[in-house]
Amino acid sequence: MVPVSQPLTSVTLGTTATVTEIKLPPESRPRLMEMGLLVGTPVELVRFAPMGDPVEIKVRGYNLTLRKHEAEQIWVRPAVS
Repeated sequence: MVPVSQPLTSVTLGTTATVTEIKLPPESRPRLMEMGLLVGTPVELVRFAPMGDPVEIKVRGYNLTLRKHEAEQIWVRPAVS
C-alpha cells in the first residue's frame, strides 16, 4: 500500500519522507528552494522545540529549522518500510 501525503509535522520523529508538495505562498518558496527543499527531496523529521515551534528537519545532509506554520504547509509521503 502506498503511503498517503501528509503535512511534515504529522510524521513520526525520525521518519524519512519525500516532499510531494509545498503549499506555502509563492513569495515564501524561493527561500526554501535555495536551501534545497524541493518536491522529490527526501527529508527527515529530527525534532520539535520544547514548545513545539520551531521544527528541525534534515535535508540534503544538513539540519534546517523551520517555523511550525511553514512545516505544516510542506506535504510529504513517508518512506515505506
